[in-house]
Amino acid sequence: MIGKTKRLNFSSLFYLILFSLIINSFIFNNLFIVSIFLIFFLFSLLITKHGLKKIKQLNLLQNIRNEGPSIHFTKKNTPTIGGIFIILPFLLLLLVVNNKFDSIGIFLLFLCSLGFFIIGILDDYLSITNKKNTGLKANEKFLLQALISIFFIVFASQNNLISPVITIFDNWHIDNNTFILPICFLTLVGLSNAVNLTDGLDGLASGCSSIVFFGLGTEIFTKGEKELIIYGLVSFAMSGLCMGFLKFNKYPAKIFMGDTGSLTIGATLASISILTNSIFTLFIISGIFIIETLSVILQVSFFKITKKFFKKGKRIFLMAPIHHHFELKGFKEEKIVENFWKFNILLVFLGIVLKINL
Repeated sequence: MIGKTKRLNFSSLFYLILFSLIINSFIFNNLFIVSIFLIFFLFSLLITKHGLKKIKQLNLLQNIRNEGPSIHFTKKNTPTIGGIFIILPFLLLLLVVNNKFDSIGIFLLFLCSLGFFIIGILDDYLSITNKKNTGLKANEKFLLQALISIFFIVFASQNNLISPVITIFDNWHIDNNTFILPICFLTLVGLSNAVNLTDGLDGLASGCSSIVFFGLGTEIFTKGEKELIIYGLVSFAMSGLCMGFLKFNKYPAKIFMGDTGSLTIGATLASISILTNSIFTLFIISGIFIIETLSVILQVSFFKITKKFFKKGKRIFLMAPIHHHFELKGFKEEKIVENFWKFNILLVFLGIVLKINL
C-alpha cells in the first residue's frame, strides 16, 4: 500500500483503519470496537454531506491569512466550521453514555470538549464576521483554554480520576505527584493548539486525528481495565467521525473543520489520555502534532534570538508550521499530507508495540 505504485489516499487509509479495528475486535473480543467506528463514520459522512449545503447557504466561508503561501488564496471562500459535524455527534454520544453509566469522568470529558468547542466556534465566527483569518486574540484564546483546562483538571483530581503516577510501560512508571497537574495542563492546552496548528493543509489534521484516536483507543484496550473500556470505545467513535469528515476535507477540500474542530479534537485527545493515564503513549502517537508545534516554536525563537544579536531575524524553515516549509520547497499538498499520514501510522505502530512489549 505504501509502495511506488500505490498511494495512501482516503480509501486506503479508511480500509487500513477498518482492518486494524476488525483485528482489535477479535483480539479484545469486543465487536463494539469496529461497530462504533463504522456507525459514527457513516453518521459523520451523512451529516457532513447534507450540512455542507447549509453552511454554503449561511455564507460561512474561510478567510485566508496574507502571511500564508500564495497558493492558498485559491482556498478562499471554502465553507468552514465543519468541525460541528465531528464534535456535535461526539458530544451527543458522551451525553448518552453518561446517562447510561453515570460516569463522572465521561461527564467531565463532555464539559471539557464542550468548552473548547465553544471557544472554537467563537473564534471561527469572529474570523468570518471580521473577514480576516483571525478571530479571538491569542491572549483571549489562551485565557479561555486555561480556565476550562483548570476546571477539568481540578475536578478530575478531586474525584481521583488523575493518577499521580505516569505509566510509561507496564513495568516502568514515574511517580510525579508534584508535577502531574502542570503536566496535565500543558497536555490539554498544548495539544489543543497543536492540532490547530496542524490544520493547514487539506485532510492533514482530520486524517492524522482519525489515526491518533485509533491509536489511543487501542492503547486503552491494551491496559485490560474494564472501567476504561468506555474511553477506548469513544476514541474509536471519534476516529470514525474524523474519517467521515475527511471524505469531504481531503484534497481538494470541500469544507474545513476550522478551530471549531481542531481545538476540540486536541482537547478531547488530551482529556481522554489524562483520564486513562495514557499521556506518554499519546505523546508518541501524536508526534505529527508535536512536530508541527515545535517547528513554530523553533522558528519564532530563532528569529527573535538572531534579530537580537544580528539586528536582522533569520529563519530555520521557509515558513512554519513545517508543512508550509515543504509546500514552499515545491512538494504537492496532497503528497505532503500523504507522507504525514504515513509517518503518523508508524508512530501509532511504535507506540502500541512499545506498550505491548516493554
